[in-house]
Amino acid sequence: MRIALSWMLSGIVRAVLSCHYAAMFFGLITLRYLRVILLFLVIAVLAWSGWQPKDGFTWFLEVAPVLIGLPLLITTRDRFPLTSLAYVLLSVHAAILMVGGHYTYAEMPLFNWLRDVFELSRNHYDRVGHIAQGFIPAIVVREILLRRSPLQPGKWLFFLVASVCLAISACYEFIEWWVALASGDDAVAFLATQGDVWDTQWDMFLALCGSLVSQLLFARLHDRQLARLEAQC
Repeated sequence: MRIALSWMLSGIVRAVLSCHYAAMFFGLITLRYLRVILLFLVIAVLAWSGWQPKDGFTWFLEVAPVLIGLPLLITTRDRFPLTSLAYVLLSVHAAILMVGGHYTYAEMPLFNWLRDVFELSRNHYDRVGHIAQGFIPAIVVREILLRRSPLQPGKWLFFLVASVCLAISACYEFIEWWVALASGDDAVAFLATQGDVWDTQWDMFLALCGSLVSQLLFARLHDRQLARLEAQC
């Protein structure tokens, strides 16, 4: 069990580092071309995700943030452009949501295979999704606070970003609760608790951990990109 968890943790670390190097690479191309590339990729994955998903109702619930966020990012691209890092991470998050929507979080094939091979208690794709729920919004929240408030990089910014990400995760748990109350058994795949009575607490804790790791890993790169973006505006 410990070997399996260590393997999964190392995989998450490798994925995080891949995002880091990807963001550095994308920093070498213009923001305009980056947005076009990412938009094409997200739309392609969205089209695949919506083609014969395992459960249509669950698909809609899971990809709703993408359906809301994508038009918002398009309409604000000139008025409030984000850094390359933020756009790359948001695209990764969109992909995680759309894959989860296509298969449902409890039935993602790769993580079913990992569950069976390592004799895990559940499909852990849901855990990855909730780590991302803190890891990726942390950079967006950090960017908004630095550009639209008097806050400067430091301890208070770090604390407030983590607090906002935890609040976002808690609100998402509220949404899951309300959907479950409104739709009954139809929400089982959306909740993806897989019999874990502590699933809600785990979800919020992992989002909090994701927000902390994201800030520790990306703060310096993010600050450099913010300075470059401000110089261009």
